[in-house]
Amino acid sequence: MIDRTLISALIVGLLAGCTVGPDYHGAPPIAEKTQAAGRFAHADPAVATSPAVAQWWRGLGDPQLDSLVETALNDSSDIHTAQARLRQARAGLSSQQAAGRPKLSANATAARLRSPDLSALTGEDSGGGRGPLSLYVADFDASWEVDMFGGTRRAIEAASASADASAETLADAQVQLAAEVVQAYVDLRDQQTRLALVDRSADLEAQVVDLTQQRRTQGVASQLQLEQVTTQWQTTRAQRLPLQAQIIDSLDHLAFLCDLEPGELDSRLGKPGPLPSVPSSLPIADPAAVIKSRPDIRAAERQLAASNAQIGEKKADWFPKLSLTGDLSFSAGDPSHLVRKDNATWLLVPRLTWNALDFGRVAASIESAEGGLDEAQAHYRSVVLGALRDADVSLARYGHQRENVILLRDIEASSARAASLTRQRYDAGTASTLDWLNAERTRFDAEQNRVSGDSELLKDFASLHKALGLGWRG
Repeated sequence: MIDRTLISALIVGLLAGCTVGPDYHGAPPIAEKTQAAGRFAHADPAVATSPAVAQWWRGLGDPQLDSLVETALNDSSDIHTAQARLRQARAGLSSQQAAGRPKLSANATAARLRSPDLSALTGEDSGGGRGPLSLYVADFDASWEVDMFGGTRRAIEAASASADASAETLADAQVQLAAEVVQAYVDLRDQQTRLALVDRSADLEAQVVDLTQQRRTQGVASQLQLEQVTTQWQTTRAQRLPLQAQIIDSLDHLAFLCDLEPGELDSRLGKPGPLPSVPSSLPIADPAAVIKSRPDIRAAERQLAASNAQIGEKKADWFPKLSLTGDLSFSAGDPSHLVRKDNATWLLVPRLTWNALDFGRVAASIESAEGGLDEAQAHYRSVVLGALRDADVSLARYGHQRENVILLRDIEASSARAASLTRQRYDAGTASTLDWLNAERTRFDAEQNRVSGDSELLKDFASLHKALGLGWRG
């Protein structure tokens, strides 16, 4: 005997239609107050709680960098791949929406027939063959599966959420790419700047070697002193080759990000340029609100919605399906008489199908969909926690690196003053060549460290915007 509850559900569905499966009530809330949010407010006074611009890299004030990011966002194969997947998802949504609408087809046929003369076969005079006969037929077919229990509506809901997730995945690809281009460009300018410092230091040390050689010839410098300054000079020169290799690698990496062949950016970026300048303040809106808008979080939330809708789509298979099929056709021997009422034939067929005994197939598909929902929920929580961690770590690194850069600049200024004083003492004859060289070496190291510190601050600046999901195109 069929369960009364099931009978009641069938009656209600037939009369008014219903949508089975759980309704989506949104993703679990993200904590409004997090450790990361607190650090935004207190860790760094240069972080302002004001709306952030989408194209944050323009705040670095480097036109070449702006052009590179735009080129990458327009031409990158990864972006094109994400765009293609978005088109596929939207096409899938259109297909699901079309599946819930009636289907209509039309056919037209024109036939002309002449029967043969059979008198030669039968021996009887049949008066010859019959003259040509004409037949014209116009046929219209329509079919529609009534969505009584919402299976089609749930399928459309799932497809819509999947299309939204694909759009957010595209936005996330843009976020990741913009940050990666900025970091690769900063690496290039850092390497070029340090190579120029190496060359400048090597030139100075070469002068010291020549001077020491002259003093050795005059007998006022020892061979040991000459070897020491020569070793120092050669050690500095040895730093050139690794830096040159790194510059080539950075140029090729930038070309790859811009979907260009290796070497295509050499003429454009091969000439050394300065590092971009970090803005004095970093405009960031409310951290909790910003983190919620990260594209990867939004994509995970849309995937969660799609998984929830798929449960209802599978549950609808438990219930009967009602389909309506209709046919209207006209036939006549004369095309001018084709659409007359007497020449019309129509047919309307309602059909009810129900897989009452499927040996657990529907139940298994529902269980699989429920497992997919559990997976989507776990993935969403993982993405949220990862986003909070990224924001927390990126902000901490950015704030600490700002302080570190201030210290490195103080050290650089102090070492420059010390080198100047040592050179004055050397010129006055109260300091040795090694004293002067050591002071110059200290100044060189301090300048190298400051350049590296500026580079790390710029990359942390990019990482922070990446962690907050800023920079995508709506």
